[in-house]
Amino acid sequence: MGKLGQIAGTVTLAATVVLGGSPTAAVAAEAAAGAAGRAGRTAAGAGLPGLVAFVRDGDVFVSKGPGEQRLTSGGGHARPRWSPDGRRLAVLKRGQVWVMRADGTGQRRLTTRPAGGPSWSPDGGWIAFASLSCTGGPGVYRISATAENARPEVLFPRDCRGAELPEETTAGPVTGSLRERLQYDNAVAWSPDGARVAFRGGDCESVYDACLSIGTVATGEERTVAAFGGGGSQNRGFAAVPSWRPDGARLSWTAYQEGETATENRPVHLVEYDTATGTERTVGGTLDRELAYVDAGRAVVTSRNNKGSWLTVLSLADGSRTLLRSGSQPSVQPLPH
Repeated sequence: MGKLGQIAGTVTLAATVVLGGSPTAAVAAEAAAGAAGRAGRTAAGAGLPGLVAFVRDGDVFVSKGPGEQRLTSGGGHARPRWSPDGRRLAVLKRGQVWVMRADGTGQRRLTTRPAGGPSWSPDGGWIAFASLSCTGGPGVYRISATAENARPEVLFPRDCRGAELPEETTAGPVTGSLRERLQYDNAVAWSPDGARVAFRGGDCESVYDACLSIGTVATGEERTVAAFGGGGSQNRGFAAVPSWRPDGARLSWTAYQEGETATENRPVHLVEYDTATGTERTVGGTLDRELAYVDAGRAVVTSRNNKGSWLTVLSLADGSRTLLRSGSQPSVQPLPH
């Protein structure tokens, strides 16, 4: 119960996390690159099939190629996520889930309780988000993306289904190092087939110090896919910010590990997990994070460049990389069906 109490104190704080390096450093790095250098770096973005939504200095932008459009102002925004039809975005605004059109208009708040990074159901009718559960630890809810004054419904833990919703609290900003901010980031990811949700924590936290779960929506059953500390594991670390490949065959997450020996230590990095075989591999480089799939062969990730956070197109086959622009927390607009 001590562990759950600790998590209960952090789940509301993690809702408004704005990740990345110092915004001042990122802007300075971009300026130092020069206009010609920026044009060359961003030109490769024209090869992406749709827009990339991302965060810079606490606001949401969209980009394709060398141009970009700012969708929000005033800061406090995090974790933009495209709807399955690519016409809307869900985003955290000061710890609440909001939705808006792809051009930033029609902004509307959905939740009144602190929330972790949202994710759309494949039919676009629901949005899943993380928030405090009836157990005192992090839980996963869904809420209608279209209904007025919709009430959240519990997805996980299963035992909280039908229970009274916890009292609403106020989320505050998260501070600390990149690792500390990522550790309690509660972004969730709804699978492309609609059957599962990946999320940080879950029933596995009764055994491990930190873990990542895949929950089955219909039954409420949970499966642990990454675990750190406790349960016989002698390591420390975390797995957070999950992302499904469009075909559902792979799940990625951002990880960190401290092993029994220095040779087993792993700074922030990306893991790709085969959902059929359970095998996993490291993709990208050191300090890469927040992978958003473009297709089976490419992804947009947040990387470090000139002491700032940059969006980078990563080849998942050979590891080749193309810098796009300064920013973090990418979400790739789905291809039209």
